[in-house]
Amino acid sequence: MKQMNFDWKPLALVPLLAALALPLIGSGSTWLTLTVAGLAMGMIIFIIASGLTLVFGLMDVLNFGHGVFIALGAFVAVSVFGGMADWTTSEQLWRNLVAMGCAVAAAMVAAGLLGLAFERLIVRPVYGQHLKQILITMGGMIIGEELIKVIWGPQQIPLPLPEAMKGALLVGDAAVEKYRLIAVVIGAVVFGVLAWTLSRTKIGLLIRAGVQDREMVESLGYRIRQLFVGIFVVGSALAGLGGVMWGLYQQNVIPQMGAQVNVLIFIVIIIGGLGSTGGALIGALLVGLMANYTGFLVPKVALFSNIALMVAILLWRPQGVYPVANR
Repeated sequence: MKQMNFDWKPLALVPLLAALALPLIGSGSTWLTLTVAGLAMGMIIFIIASGLTLVFGLMDVLNFGHGVFIALGAFVAVSVFGGMADWTTSEQLWRNLVAMGCAVAAAMVAAGLLGLAFERLIVRPVYGQHLKQILITMGGMIIGEELIKVIWGPQQIPLPLPEAMKGALLVGDAAVEKYRLIAVVIGAVVFGVLAWTLSRTKIGLLIRAGVQDREMVESLGYRIRQLFVGIFVVGSALAGLGGVMWGLYQQNVIPQMGAQVNVLIFIVIIIGGLGSTGGALIGALLVGLMANYTGFLVPKVALFSNIALMVAILLWRPQGVYPVANR
């Protein structure tokens, strides 16, 4: 059996960026706080982007309406938390985790159902037509945002952290927020499940085979269309999960939050390589760290630092750090 050589160079980018930032920041405790915050931000962005990179890379669908699933997930979490106030204000961590689990489940179901309708009504008529996909999915996102305003109102709504997740842990002189550690763990779990599903299961094998030769797989009796619709629904559900995480990270939600995050998402999947889950993870971590480091060191540069990062990566690897075609 031919053994594939794993490309470790992109993996080194994350610790390299962190190492370069340390002497610039000067303080080890400040550096640790910023690094954990950057990793947490990156993991949340990865959760959001993972669904889009699947749809973008495997289905060849330019879904610029991905942000509506993010916003819907966040607003569903607001409603669930409002109905479980006794659980979210409890100082017992397990009660907070139950409330968060209910919010996440409801958000993923709602975003998945919206994704199913979105695929059938908006995306399906324009498969293979990229320009029309961009226009119609952006229109779908605008309609979705307006519907969210009808249900929840146009104003900003607070989404406070559950009581036991507030505050920080002291690591030496550094303060590390509890929620950011939780976000890192959840992001790692999502990545592990996706990587295992795509590389170790029959479903993953069918997905990869369907991308390479759809007609051949269909001739064997497998319904690739239904499988790809399922991918779209899963991607939408992951965006709903990411919306909950991002809303808690910001501690407030607005109907336009999905559109605001869209730019970061596309930067991540371009850096990572279209359709690459591992590449999306590296891209998201780089984006999160870069945003936090530059925001502390040179706030004005933070506005375009991630675009500069994307340009630098593409000059090195024009197809992204882990292009699917080269795996």
